[in-house]
Amino acid sequence: VQLQACGGGLVQSGGSLRLSCVVSGFTDHYAIGWFRQAPGKEREGVSCTSTSDGTSTYKEPVKGRFTVSTDNAKNTIYLQMNSLKSEDTAVYYCVGECGAGPWGPGTLVTVSS
Repeated sequence: VQLQACGGGLVQSGGSLRLSCVVSGFTDHYAIGWFRQAPGKEREGVSCTSTSDGTSTYKEPVKGRFTVSTDNAKNTIYLQMNSLKSEDTAVYYCVGECGAGPWGPGTLVTVSS
């Protein structure tokens, strides 16, 4: 099982960015979580998505601003991030089974104020 997040970059406060997570190796429906780790802070969950029905849950800091979508044909899960704030600056990871599974390499998101 492999997960690869990409799409990070530098964006101004209030801007938008979309991250992608390409998944390979899963043989059945699975759950994918997005996590992030800000400089000097512990990792925290961002969202959790079931690929079987496409439903997602979001942590409070990103509710209403971040949206997960899936493209099962491409085995890709997207994290659309809108109204970005400086506190969203972090390395973002996609993780199998919403934290209980394998972690992919992170992608850095920097929000400038």
